[in-house]
Amino acid sequence: MIGSASIGCSARADLIAEVNAIRSQGCDGKPGLSSPLQETKGLDSVASEWSKGGRLRDAVERAQYRVVNSASMRISGVKSDTAARTILAKNYCENILNAEFTEAGAIRKDGEVWLVLAKPFAESPMQSIGVIRQRALALVNQARAQARKCGATSFAPAPALANAPLLDQAAQLHATDMATHDFFSHEGSDASHPSDRITRVGYKWRAVAENIAAGYRDIDPVIQGWIDSPGHCANIMNPVYTQMGIAYAVNPKSEAGVYWSQTFGRPR
Repeated sequence: MIGSASIGCSARADLIAEVNAIRSQGCDGKPGLSSPLQETKGLDSVASEWSKGGRLRDAVERAQYRVVNSASMRISGVKSDTAARTILAKNYCENILNAEFTEAGAIRKDGEVWLVLAKPFAESPMQSIGVIRQRALALVNQARAQARKCGATSFAPAPALANAPLLDQAAQLHATDMATHDFFSHEGSDASHPSDRITRVGYKWRAVAENIAAGYRDIDPVIQGWIDSPGHCANIMNPVYTQMGIAYAVNPKSEAGVYWSQTFGRPR
């Protein structure tokens, strides 16, 4: 922290101003953005930690800054912020013009610059699970009502799914497990598989499947992400399944923050 303070806040602010100038004016023939990046002490701390060596991910953890997505830039031989701007515009235009990023942090010392851009993890409240389940079912049934290709496989329109409370329970078990133990996998922390968890809640099935997602705080991009992914899309469109459950769990200290599980079943 002492070394970081010796750089001076104004030096970092000037550098972020140069980055925002690129962001506003555009670069590499691409138009600029109207939304400037906000310098934050959290990302300044990340840049400072990163300058000490090691991976950016480790620096993020040491600084205790929660991100959904980030980009890092390190350049050497920089004598001024103006010189840094030229190099950044030439080599990092795509990152600087990424509208998803809203915050920035930087440190410049001994002719080197460490710059970090990020979309921070938002602690905004999520919708109630009841509202989410209604919306998810509507979106899934809307998708099933239309013929579509999931990767190389074509699917005809499929009958609408019905909500199943037991499948909601199975989905909640796995979403909570992923959030609590900070992992992302169809295999549970106890080595269970989707069929195991669905059986445990008392659902008697002929066929089952599961989709998972992480990092999203709204249901619409979750469903769209699954539709855009061939394997997940196939589960959504499979006419074998007649019922669905969905749930999410939040753990701000985990890597993704929010974890989702969607279960499909055909009862006996």
